Order: sequence, then structure tokens, then C-alpha cells
Amino acid sequence: MDRPAAPTPAAPRSVRLVDWLLAAVTAIAVLAGTVRLGGRLDLAGAVPLALWLSLLLLVRCRWPLAVLLLSVQAVLVFRSSGLTDAGWVWPVSAAYATLAADDRPGRPGLAWAAGVGLTELAFAVTWESTSGGATPREVLGSLGTEALWLAVLLAAAAAYRNRLRWRAELDERLLRAAREGELEAGRRIAEARLEIARELHDVVGHTLTVVGIQLRVAAESLEDSPSQTRAALITAQQVRSEAVRDLRALVHVLRAPGHAPEDPAAGVPQVGPLVDRMRSEELNIRLETSGDLDAVPAPVSLAVHRIVQEALTNTVRHARASRADVSIRCGRGRVEVDVTDDGRSPAAASGGSGHGIRGMDERVRALCGDFSAGPRDEGGGWVVRATIPVPRFRP
Repeated sequence: MDRPAAPTPAAPRSVRLVDWLLAAVTAIAVLAGTVRLGGRLDLAGAVPLALWLSLLLLVRCRWPLAVLLLSVQAVLVFRSSGLTDAGWVWPVSAAYATLAADDRPGRPGLAWAAGVGLTELAFAVTWESTSGGATPREVLGSLGTEALWLAVLLAAAAAYRNRLRWRAELDERLLRAAREGELEAGRRIAEARLEIARELHDVVGHTLTVVGIQLRVAAESLEDSPSQTRAALITAQQVRSEAVRDLRALVHVLRAPGHAPEDPAAGVPQVGPLVDRMRSEELNIRLETSGDLDAVPAPVSLAVHRIVQEALTNTVRHARASRADVSIRCGRGRVEVDVTDDGRSPAAASGGSGHGIRGMDERVRALCGDFSAGPRDEGGGWVVRATIPVPRFRP
């Protein structure tokens, strides 16, 4: 996992104000602490040490390690020279905390702060025991408190650093979630566009084909059978009305994507009227069904209707077939659809430029089914076969 980016630094004016406040507090704390602990407060010892430690804090954010090393060095020099009686660790508290809380990449601030602190305490124990002339009891009493203060200081700085990391990780997760949400929204939009494109292709292609068949029937029977002409024109008008209703439903989806589209009234029960409209003198279509067609769920029912519609449309347009068989079987947890004809390959006839077969395949795969389309093994012709699983559906 990639390390989250470091928190954005505060504005320069805010950082400068905090640095000045820390510098002032450090200077006052060193002087007041020296007096409170009974040390000497003179111009040659505690005063210049306090000023030096406070001035170094003005650049603590830019060079935290250098500030800590120079501060510790100043304390060691002043204490070992006998110029001040201030403590070893607590005068440098701000520099220790700054380095320990530093969370920028490539800067292990906490490890450096702990190492410098242990080194300073080791020097203090050695100096107090030898040059300072303190007994082991006195060394333990004075430096034990300073060691405890250093541990508390580093723990607090580490907690603050971990809080910064947590906030950075949280911001990163929120940003990643927002990006994933945008990608998901884009994917859904693409799927919706693909679905609308399939519907438009099926509706328009089927409507033009059926209307063309009926108009041809009307033209051929205009003089000999006016009643047949009238029936063909009525059928063409009905198909046109259904297509207009379907197109209005799709336009409704485009204008108001947050609302459910109108029911296009297409499903397995409507396959019979669909076959009747497409049957003609040149093409005899036989429909065979088994199982409870009304019990098929709506998405599967619509997909079956569109598959039969598109397969028969391709047969009429390209196959030059004289017979087509449509079989729909519902049962054993699935719906099986077969559409066969005795004509030539619709893909070859259309030059492979149509989108009907691909649209049928996408519909079936979207419902976790299997789809195939190709030449028949025997007798010539073309076969379209789809199997769509329907869990808990066993009529």
C-alpha cells in the first residue's frame, strides 16, 4: 500500500506565528525553570542559553534535526562548562517534539529524536557521575525524571504524528472513494447508453421490417383482395403505434434518468403476436412454446422477446428463407430460445456490418446466460440459440 501524502503544511503566516510563540515560551520556561529549581540566573549562563534555544525554534519546521542537534549541543556545552544549572532534556522539549512529530517522507523523525535523547542522557549520566561528583542516588533522582519526561514527550509527539497519518489516510480513502464513485457513475452511464442503443436498434429495425412486409402485402392484394389490404394496413398501423410508444419510453429515460421508464409491453407472452405480424406468404413461421410463459421474470422475458424479434428481423431482411421455427422452453431453472431458418447466413448477407447479433449476445451475457449464432449443422440455414438461467424458477 502506498504511503499517504504528508498533510498539507499550514500557511506561512500561521507557521511563523506559532514559531514565535514557541520561541517565547521556551525562553521564559528556561529562565523560570532555572529559578524554580534553584539554579543560577546570570547573563553568562541561563540567559544566553534561553535566547539561543528560542532563536533556533524559528527555523524548526525547515531543519528539525539540525535544530535539535544544535540545541542539545548548546545544553551540553553550557552544563559541562558550569555556566548554567538548567536541566538536560526539558529545555529542549520543543525541538524534541518537533522532530518526533515530523512525518514527511524519508525523514524518520521519531527514531532520530529517540537516538539523540538517549545519547544526551548517557552523556549526562557520565558527566554527573564523574565531573559533577553526584552520587548514584542523586543521578537516578535527577536524570530519571528527565528520562521519564523525554519518554512522555516522544509518546505525545508520536501520537500526534499518528493522528496526522490517520487524517491523511482518511483523506486519501475519501478521495479514492470519490474517484471510484465517478468511475462507477461513468460505467453505469455507458451501460445505460448501450442499453438504449440496443433498444433503438431492435425497435426501429423490427418496425421497419414488419411495416415493409405489410405494405408489400397491401400492394400485392390491393386490386384482388381489398379486405386483405385493409388488414395489412391495420397491422402496419398497430406496429407503428407500438414503436412510437417504445420510443417515447426511451426518450423518457434520456430526459429523466432518475425515473423508471414506461413499460414497453414486450415480453414472452407477446412473442405470439410478434410472430403473427412477421408471418407472410414468403416466410412461414412456426412457434413452439413449453412451460409457464407468464412466470418468466420481466428482465428475462424482455430479453427473450428482443432475441426472437431481432432473429426474425434478420431472417426477413437477409436470409431469403421460406421457413423459420421459433422454440421457447421454460423450465429447470432456465429459459431456452431457439430460432432457426432455412435461408443463408444473415451475417454474410449483410456484410457483417449489423449490430443485431452483438446486441443479442450482450443481452444474454448481461443476464449470465449463453448465446450462440451460426449456420446449422444439417440442411443449411441459420440458428440463433440462447439459454438464460433463472434462479428459483422451476415451473
